[in-house]
Amino acid sequence: MNTVKIDFCDFWPGFSKTDNFFCNVLRKRFDVEICDSPDFLIYGDPGQHVHRVHNCVKIYFGVEANLPDWSECDYAFSCHYLDNPRHCRLPYYVLGVNPIKLVKGGEDWAALMAAKTKFCAFVVTNRHPSKTKKRIDFFHRLSRYKKVDSAGGYLNNMGFVLPPGAHEKQRFLRAYKFNIAFENCAVPGYTTEKLVDAMLGKCLPIYWGDPRVGDGFNPRSFLNYADFPNDEALIEKIIELDRDDAKYLECMRQPNFHNNSPNMEFDQNRILDFFERIFTAKIRPVSARRRWLQIGRWIPVKKKRPNWI
Repeated sequence: MNTVKIDFCDFWPGFSKTDNFFCNVLRKRFDVEICDSPDFLIYGDPGQHVHRVHNCVKIYFGVEANLPDWSECDYAFSCHYLDNPRHCRLPYYVLGVNPIKLVKGGEDWAALMAAKTKFCAFVVTNRHPSKTKKRIDFFHRLSRYKKVDSAGGYLNNMGFVLPPGAHEKQRFLRAYKFNIAFENCAVPGYTTEKLVDAMLGKCLPIYWGDPRVGDGFNPRSFLNYADFPNDEALIEKIIELDRDDAKYLECMRQPNFHNNSPNMEFDQNRILDFFERIFTAKIRPVSARRRWLQIGRWIPVKKKRPNWI
């Protein structure tokens, strides 16, 4: 296998340079060498700036709905649908998920229903006055029908805060019929882990967000806010399903994917082919063309950066 020298920066605290989605995928086709002077840099959050000290080929990965800044990166992975050969669509929900677990078949539906002892769950840590207003308002309106258990750091009514991590959340959701899975914003392509966590938690997602969510997922496998004229109509549907186990199970039996087969975003060969093009292309990196910007105040950033970046 060909050796590729890469590095990572500007990711979340606790991010491992040697054990992450990109490394694990790349090792299927390449010999990955993590080094401080890489040929290729994969960087994240645009609110951080360590990537600016590098003059190699830079690959941006967007977790949220930010568009790639082509003045700073040579290639990009993001949730967006972009007609650009330098871009590969990679929604955040793909990371860390085995799509086979989302394929339905062989479920013990009687046991699943017996485990549904609670109504609806809500897990939110952050509150933003504009970004989260829609889901907060919906939480309060649905709570007028029955208590919605909020186990996150915000609006917590459980007496404990759910530990971080997808597995803890999915295990928590198994006792619930429904989960409020609202995104931060409604941007085409911006489907995050919220929908997938609810599906893996074996409960029915109440979703708001990506207008194109039906491209990758069977729209009959969840309740999509966009299919209802207002909050009240959606809540009426939730109440109907809550009171009728047969109708609820009819929704739960629906495959998560079209034709019960993982969507193309999970295809790792597609991602590897994109990396193959990156690693074999002969380009002058954007950062090298703008090298004069790398001096000055960015030098101390590299020297003082914490180990996890």
